[in-house]
Amino acid sequence: MTTSLRALHHTIRHTIRHHRARAGVAVTALTLALPAAAHPGHAPDSGFVAGLLHPVTGVDHLLALLAVGLWSRQQHRYLLAPTFLVMMALGAASSGGVALPALELSIAATVLLLGGLAAYAPRLQQPQMAVLTVGACAFVHGLAHGNELTGMASGAGFILASAGLMLLGAIPGERLRRPLAAAIGAAGIWLVALAR
Repeated sequence: MTTSLRALHHTIRHTIRHHRARAGVAVTALTLALPAAAHPGHAPDSGFVAGLLHPVTGVDHLLALLAVGLWSRQQHRYLLAPTFLVMMALGAASSGGVALPALELSIAATVLLLGGLAAYAPRLQQPQMAVLTVGACAFVHGLAHGNELTGMASGAGFILASAGLMLLGAIPGERLRRPLAAAIGAAGIWLVALAR
């Protein structure tokens, strides 16, 4: 009995160390990539390809979408991704080319919030709160991207790429979800510091 308890204890310690190492590597990789800036260019662009590439080149949007994908899989309801897409489109449509103060800081805060919730509140007792939180974060992202992308073609590319990134975020298995979400939350802290 004592030998099996020691073996179990050893296995648990090894597993914890293994996941910490993976999370550390992920945070380091994300941190090195962050100084490249959240949204390269900041100039309005148009065209399907521009819209398709935009979520991949903006690290803040990329991380937020991956976090929504991770969190949606843990909620066991598939409302979060469609909510994000619809509210982001509404935010983009209502932006009207107006530059809002502290928008980059707000977007960075959404990365921190979504990553933290996906890591530490995987299943909320009230799923409506998850939908409301994701919707509010998406609206803020839509406001920023509505100013950067113009035209229906770029919007279509942007929505398609965003949906693909959320699907990608839903792929990792149970063991990887929490460390990846925690790494996204940690990257959000770094983005908030850069945006101030």
